[in-house]
Parts: sequence; structure tokens; C-alpha cells
Amino acid sequence: MRLKILAAAFLLGSSILTTYAQKIGKIERPIDMVSTLVGTQSTYFLSSGNTYPAIAMPWGMNFWSPQTGKMGDGWMYTYTAEKIRGIKQTHQPSPWMNDYGQFSIMAMVGNKTFDQDKRASYFSHKAEIAKPHYYSVYLADYDTKVEVTPTERASYFRFTFPKTDSAFVLLDAFDKGSFVEIIPREQKIVGYSTKNSGGVPDNFKNYFVMEFDRPFANLATFADSVLADGRLKIQADHVGALVGFKTANVGEKLLVKVASSFISPEQAKLNLKELDNISFDEQVAKGEERWNTELSKIQVEGGSIDQIRTFYSALYRSLLFPRMFYEVDAAGQVVHYSPYNGKVLPGYMFTDTGFWDTFRCLFPFLNLMYPDVNEKIQEGLANAYKEGGWLPEWASPGYRNIMVGNNSASIVADAWIKGVKSKDIETLYEAVKKGANNAGPITAVGRAGATYYNELGYVPYDVKIHENAARSLEYAYDDFAIYQLAKSLNKPQEDLDFYKERSFNYKKLFDPSSGLMRGKKKDGSWSTPFNPFKWGDAFTEGNSWHYSWSVFQDVEGLANLMGGHKAMEIKLDSVFHLPPVFDDSYYGFPIHEIREMQIANMGQYAHGNQPIQHMIYLYNHVGAPWKAQYWLRETMNRMYSPNPDGYCGDEDNGQTSAWYVFTAMGFYPVTPATDEYVLGSPIFDKVTISLNNDKKVTIETKNNSDQNRYIQSMKFNGRNYSKNFINHSELMKGANLSFDMGAEPNKNRGVSRGDLPFSLSK
Repeated sequence: MRLKILAAAFLLGSSILTTYAQKIGKIERPIDMVSTLVGTQSTYFLSSGNTYPAIAMPWGMNFWSPQTGKMGDGWMYTYTAEKIRGIKQTHQPSPWMNDYGQFSIMAMVGNKTFDQDKRASYFSHKAEIAKPHYYSVYLADYDTKVEVTPTERASYFRFTFPKTDSAFVLLDAFDKGSFVEIIPREQKIVGYSTKNSGGVPDNFKNYFVMEFDRPFANLATFADSVLADGRLKIQADHVGALVGFKTANVGEKLLVKVASSFISPEQAKLNLKELDNISFDEQVAKGEERWNTELSKIQVEGGSIDQIRTFYSALYRSLLFPRMFYEVDAAGQVVHYSPYNGKVLPGYMFTDTGFWDTFRCLFPFLNLMYPDVNEKIQEGLANAYKEGGWLPEWASPGYRNIMVGNNSASIVADAWIKGVKSKDIETLYEAVKKGANNAGPITAVGRAGATYYNELGYVPYDVKIHENAARSLEYAYDDFAIYQLAKSLNKPQEDLDFYKERSFNYKKLFDPSSGLMRGKKKDGSWSTPFNPFKWGDAFTEGNSWHYSWSVFQDVEGLANLMGGHKAMEIKLDSVFHLPPVFDDSYYGFPIHEIREMQIANMGQYAHGNQPIQHMIYLYNHVGAPWKAQYWLRETMNRMYSPNPDGYCGDEDNGQTSAWYVFTAMGFYPVTPATDEYVLGSPIFDKVTISLNNDKKVTIETKNNSDQNRYIQSMKFNGRNYSKNFINHSELMKGANLSFDMGAEPNKNRGVSRGDLPFSLSK
């Protein structure tokens, strides 16, 4: 009997210890929690993030990535690949947008080749270290170790070769027009790449310079795969350079500094000075310190190791885009090559982001945590307007003709309303008004169908403008953003009335018979037949069940159309309870977003794409916040992990990552261009947010666990707090939020009208 008691006590103790061990305390070095490989196990047909391991500084102009894919393949690095073809300088925001200004560097031994297949080497993740500031890989075919550590515009390489008289470093400047020159007396390679996927002026070039720490033993250049030994300079469709070395000792290291510029060869050499008077290891330490500083601005503790790793990996992704597209000249002045008119001009420029994705929470995240960065981005937007005549909606690096909406209005308005006081705000206000009332030179700039929208309040289904219902709903929200901006700027009442009235245009596409949004013809009749499960057609990368919630500005008005709060609550429930059926006839095959919804086992909820990512929070608007708390936890648990398949769809320039960062902390910006965040269910015992103004926000939970996901009570700065939202302006003063969590919903909290978040109709 005594043995049984002791055994029971031991098991109980073990259980307590196991439970305790599941939670991790404060992390001193959050960079150690980051995996840059999250999302890399993706394919054209199924995205688990569609990311690559970006070796970069936050918002850096140049990223680097190991390259497993062939030249020009948007899937430049795939986790399941077996061979590496090189280390690539990249500016790719997503595989769908592809790259520009790229070139690749490869180390080889005894293999004097330019061919991308013949030069590729087997590698293993067991001999790979992938961090934000440092990457290392063992090239098995060459018994060679390659290490990389970046600055914002340059990068340090360190090659460790075996003892050999035939070590080579190859530079591949890619095709579509490139130039390379080897300068032996300076131990340099210079040149340019012009390869791009669009969005560039005719004079676009990415000028590069490579500086080696020792003389070349031999050299060659390639032109369209033809090798010429001893040739120093060549310009052709596809060129490269190969320089050889003799290494007398095992473990001998070769150091190479690399930089590039969109402005000129001289500016590339200036950018190389970012590595002046610093060793490779010192740059690794410097990069680590920079990333630790940024990641430590949000300290989380009291979560599982997977939650903490997922959080910091997502935070890393939230700090990459939009990237710097500006440089610092010899006089110390900020200048940029304009991807809009091809000129070199003063001032900031940022690029590689699609506002259709990132207006939702990535830019609100910058406004909360990095208003100083977004102030520069706002100046860059004003410069883009002055140089190109329109605000970009998808820039990479200039205008790209993809996606819908006019969401630059949200980017500008949310920044201003949350305290980012751009000196260019009058220019930006002029720009958003122009974009709101005119069709641009391409359908993704300004508003496609603007004439119809201005007249009817929606873009008709039958006027050969695809995805018309999606455009109309987003235009109505964007009008709201302009209304909010105009109000904050004390613009004439005429402007306020005009844009406020248009904010209600969403009502014109609500179909009472289905309780969903639907395409409408020019004559006011509904498009027929109507299948709410049909992807595309009137909607963008989704169906009516996804887009019917795109009324960010007026959830109360949407609830009224649906028959009231209870009716909308039931409609929200239906998203999860419906089977994941779909009609893919618009595309002719199941696009990857369809497949990602189908396999997730969450009904019609398609978290892998942006249109529905705010939907769960809408339970707060109809007095059922506990349902938001349940489904937000489910989404975090099921859809995110710190593994190579750790996303449930495209990561999309920080948007899907910032969703996790916000949601894990317990709040989310459902309606950008307002002062509010809507509450969710915080997963950590404690979060400490260090704001840019030196204030702190602490978020603490009691009795928190996966089972105890429901808010029982909440205090804001020590006072009982029943609302389903918090104000940005209050957080910026410094704040303490404390939650008491439980296993059962508290159905008496957050249910009164005064507890509900912002709606234009309230």
C-alpha cells in the first residue's frame, strides 16, 4: 500500500512538473526563438507560407537567400529540396510577384562550370543554420562551408574550403541583359543585373560590387554559358564571372564583401562601406544585436515553447516588408532611384508590399510599434505619387497590375489617425482623393470601374470588370478611411459628407434572400445564377462567404442587414459549420487558396487568405465575444506552428504573421483608420510592449491555458473593464491590461451596447 501511495505521489509530482515545464519564462535572446524556415515547405499547388529564409536586416534594401530553385523560379528555396545552386541576393516579396535585381553567388571545388544544374551541391538541414542575421550551409559535394551575414545594403560572405588548388567562387548575374567585369588589381568583380518581373523603368539596373580579401589565382567570364578563360569583361544576355583560389590548409577561409545599388556603380561602392572596419564575426554580432533589439520590444513569457517560437518567428516576418528602396549618397543625403520615373531623386522610398494584404494589420502594427519607420514610409508614398502620378497599391518595385481595392487610403489614414504625422499629409490627401475618384492607367492603380462606382455606388457585374463585388466592398471601406482622414484634417464639410455617404455603399450589394454579398448588374438586378461557394468571379481569391464580412467600417450596419445581432452571430457560426465545398469554375482548377481552405477542417473559414482574417473578431460586435475567444485560439493552434509548414497559406509580406502577433497578444485592428483594437484571447501569461515613446503596455493573464481560453473578467489600469475593445490612444500613454481566464464562457461580459466596438452606424 505504501508503495502505491509513493507511486501515486510520484506520478502526481511528475504531472505537476510536466505542466509547469510546458510554460516558458522570459526570453533574454528572442532571436534564438526565430526560425526563418517557417513557411518554406510550400509548392505552387499548396502554400504553407510561400516564404524563403530571408537573411536580412529589418526592412533592409537587400535580402539574401539560399537558392534551391532554378534561375527565375519564384520558389527560390523549398524546404524539401536536396540541392543548393547558390546564395542569391533577392528583392522578391512573394513567388507570385517573383524577383528583380537579383544575382547569385556559389562556391565550388574542382568544378569549373556555370551551368546551374551541374554546379548545384547536395546539402542537409542538419548542416544548415538559418537565422535572420546569419546563414551557414555545408555544400557536401565540395566539402565547403558557406556563411553569410548582411547589412541593409551589403553582405559579408565567408567560405571555408578544403585544401585544394581549384577552389572557385562564381557570380551569376542572371539573364535578360547583364554585365560583369573582373578587376584583378583591386580583387573585385563589378557589374549589373537587369532581370526583373515588371514594375521597373527602361533604365533599371542593379549594380553590384564584390571585394575579395586575396588575389585571384585564375579567372574566367561566361557569356550565355560559353566560358572564356582570362577574359575580364563581358556584356550579353546572361553573363557571370568565375574566380579561382588555392587554399594551402584545411579550414582556410576566404572573405568576400558584396554590395549593390539601384543608382550607380559608384553608389554600390559607397554601400560597400557599410562593412568598413568590421570583421565577419563582428558583423554577425552586430546583426544579432539589431534583431534582438527589435524583437525584444515585445517580450512574451508564460507560453509553450512552440507558442513562443511561433510568436518570434512571426514577429521576424512582420519586420521585413516594405523594404527600404533608398540609399545614402556621398554627402550623407537620403536618395533613391525612382521605380516610377527612372530618375535619382532625394528622399525616402519603400517598396515590395501589396496593400490589399497589408492594410489589414501589418501597417497598423507598424503604427503601434514603429511609427518612426512608417513616417519614412509615408514620405516614400508621397514621393511615389509625385513621381508616378498615383499611389501604388502593389509596388514591386514600381506599379504592378495585380489585386483589387484602393487601400492606399487606409495606409495613409490609419497612420495619421494613430499619430504618425507626416509632413506630406496634404500631398497624400490629394493623392487618396485622386485615387478614390478615378480609374488609373492600369486596373490596380486608382479604382477600376470608378465611373460606375461614382454613379451607382458599386462596380457592376456585367461591365467586364472582374472581381467587381470585392472591389465595391473595398472601395466603400476606403471611402470610410478617407472620411476619417478628412475629419482629422478638418477638411470642408463637403468632403466629410461625400466620403461618409459613400462608406455605406456596401449596402447596395447585400442580398436579403441569401443574407450575403452578391454581384449586381448595371440595371440594379442581381447577377444570376448565384452560388455563394463560387470562388473568384465577383470576388477576389474567395467566395461570398468570405467577402460578406468585408464591412470593416460598419459591422453594426451589416448586422442590421442580416436581421440583427443574433442573426449575424448565427451567420458567423455557419462559416465554421458549413462543409468546405467550393466552385472553382472561374479558375478552371482549385487554386492553392481553395485547397488550403478545403484541408483545414474549419468549414468555409479560409484563414490562409486575407479577406476573412478579421472575421472571427466580429463576434465582439454582436455581443458574443466568447465565440471570438474560442475560434481565435483554434486558429492559432491549428493554423500556425514554428515548423517549415507553419502557415496555412501565403504569409504575404508580414500580414499573416502580424495577425498572429496581434492575436497572441490579445487584440487586433479590425477597423484601420479608427482608434480601436478589438479584444481576443491572449495566449501568454505576460506580454510587455515597449513603445516608441518609451511607454510600456503590459498584458497579464491569470489561470491561462488552452482550456482556459475565455475571459472571465478584465481590468484596464486597475479598473474593471467590460468593453470588447481598447483604444490606441490610451495604449500610447502606457497601460496595464489584466485578464482572468476560465474554461467556461462568461456570457455576461461584453454584451451591452456600450461594450461593442466601433461601427459607423452606432
